[in-house]
Order: sequence, then structure tokens, then C-alpha cells
Amino acid sequence: MTTTTYTKERTGLLLVDPYNDFLSHGGKIFPMLEPIAKEVNLLDNLRTAVGSAREKGIQVFYVPHRRWQPGDYDNWKHPNPTQRLIQQRHSFAKGTWGGEWHPDFVPQQGDIIIQEHWAQSGFANTDLDFQLKQQGITHVVVVGLLANTCIESTARFAMELGYHVTLVRDATSAFTKEMMHAAHELNGPTFAHEILTTAELVAALPA
Repeated sequence: MTTTTYTKERTGLLLVDPYNDFLSHGGKIFPMLEPIAKEVNLLDNLRTAVGSAREKGIQVFYVPHRRWQPGDYDNWKHPNPTQRLIQQRHSFAKGTWGGEWHPDFVPQQGDIIIQEHWAQSGFANTDLDFQLKQQGITHVVVVGLLANTCIESTARFAMELGYHVTLVRDATSAFTKEMMHAAHELNGPTFAHEILTTAELVAALPA
């Protein structure tokens, strides 16, 4: 339950990294998060969150990770461990099925696609803050993947920039229960203004 008022003019839904590699059978990363995804009913909850946002006139922002291309990170001085793994497995490779949107989360007319982020925050080195401000957004709801990396980093950055931040605990996933626990029970409460379920979010959105 929440007492926060989410108005359609001021609220934005940030859909982070809805790629086949993350969300589809056959994706490079999906097998690692599938047990948790099934446990929280991830795909249905993402469909509900995104569909409800569109139905209620809330702006949807796609916040995509960099689609790997040959040469990425090769000459970097300090690639992080996740970037090293992307370099090895070619996660979300541009021009491949894995780097395409999951078929249930293809952008629709009116959605805003943000510049691809290189690391974990959807704000760092992208136009996300600019686009949110241009739309008059003050409240962001962050859903997608992964709970303890890109979701947490993007949501933390949003808080630092002065946005009201909502996490949705069953519209995300991670590789382990411990990671999910850290994201929503340990770390999330230090920066998020609300941590809701999908059902609680939908009930709180404007009629």
C-alpha cells in the first residue's frame, strides 16, 4: 500500500533492458535468472506494469543497455566485471536476436527510447535526465533487469537527481534470492521512496 500520488503528467515508467537475451528462452542470460523470474512471475508483471502505464497515459521510457559490437571494451583502461562478461559472451549483440526487444515489449508509438547505457546506470552518459525533464516527469517507476545492477544503479541515480523513485519488487529479477533480498530489503530502502508489488503499483496509478 502507498500514499504516493502518481499523476499521469508527472510519472514516468522506466523499462530497463527488455532484451531477448534477458527475457526469452534461448537468451544468453535468461537461464541464470529464470528461477527467480518464474518465482516472482516476472513476465506477466512486466506486461501488467507496462500495459497499465500505457492505458493510464503514463509516459514509457525505454532504458536500454549498450548492444555489444566488436571492439567494445577492447582498449578500455577500467572495464568493470560485468563489461568483461559482456565482452566474452557478447550479450545483447547488435544485429542479433538476443539484442532485439522481447516481442511483448516492443516500443510503441509515443514511447521514448533513451540512449544506450554502457555500464549500469541508465542516466550516466545518456539523455535520460534530459528527456525526463523535458516531459515534466518528477516520479519514476523503475522496472526491468537486473534488480541489483541496472535497476538499482538507475534508481539510485534518479534519487540523487531529485526524482521520486519507486521500485517494483516483482517486476524485476536477479540471479539469486540473496541478490533480490539485497535489492529490495537492504539497499532499496536507503534510496527508494516506495517499494511496491505490481498489484500495488497498478492500484496506485491514476484512474
